[in-house]
Amino acid sequence: MSLTFTRRRAAAAVLTAALLVPLAACGNDTKDSGAKATGSGAPKADLTVLAAASLTDVFKTAGAAYEKAHPGTKVTFSFAGSQELAAQVKQGAPADALVTADTKTMDGLKADTGTPTVIAKNRLVIATVEGNPKKVDELKDLGDTRLKVVLAAPEVPAGRYSKKILDAQKITVKPVSQEPNVRAVLSKVELGEADAGLVYKTDAEKSADKVDAVEIPDAQNAIAEYPAATLKASKNSEAAAAFVAWLSTPEAQKILQDAGFQQP
Repeated sequence: MSLTFTRRRAAAAVLTAALLVPLAACGNDTKDSGAKATGSGAPKADLTVLAAASLTDVFKTAGAAYEKAHPGTKVTFSFAGSQELAAQVKQGAPADALVTADTKTMDGLKADTGTPTVIAKNRLVIATVEGNPKKVDELKDLGDTRLKVVLAAPEVPAGRYSKKILDAQKITVKPVSQEPNVRAVLSKVELGEADAGLVYKTDAEKSADKVDAVEIPDAQNAIAEYPAATLKASKNSEAAAAFVAWLSTPEAQKILQDAGFQQP
């Protein structure tokens, strides 16, 4: 091998190495540009999540857990009846994800959401004033006209579920009021403004020190499903998708189940 050839090979090697240095640097810059991503790979963002009123307590816990696991991400919740949330979405309210208390409401927003995933289930119970002074023992007792009963309004998921199970048992109830969300129903019973009301099991458990819960047999009950979806108008689509996906993880599911929600 000639000396000239050897020198040419050495020069080529030096040139190749010189070219690789900036390429490697670019690779590092690309990785560093992921500073907008959390430690788990999910992008950082300030997320706004519209959620059904019955998720108020559990989502505060879930949101704190998510923020801890995803440094740099902040999750802000807006709680209301599912029908109110749907109206907000249609009016263009700035938000990133939506979780409703029924599939019907979510199905009506197909043009505005990504593909929904059911993250939890719930069921109804009869909430009574603490100590159950009116001796409400079963669903048919709600038909007693001497009883002050409060229900969620028919357009609210809890109201639809209530109507479904009462109609199925041919029980006529004349509520003293129809509330805009299930938490308002619970509040009426807590304050003694009603003798009884139909609420989700998780709501009654949350207020176990203020109300009593009368179980409704499975054959007479309804199962509420909670679908979650990203909103197409979100400016944080990747981060929103990461949060919605997280709701189905073992960590999030444990939080939901500890609060009394059923597995999806």
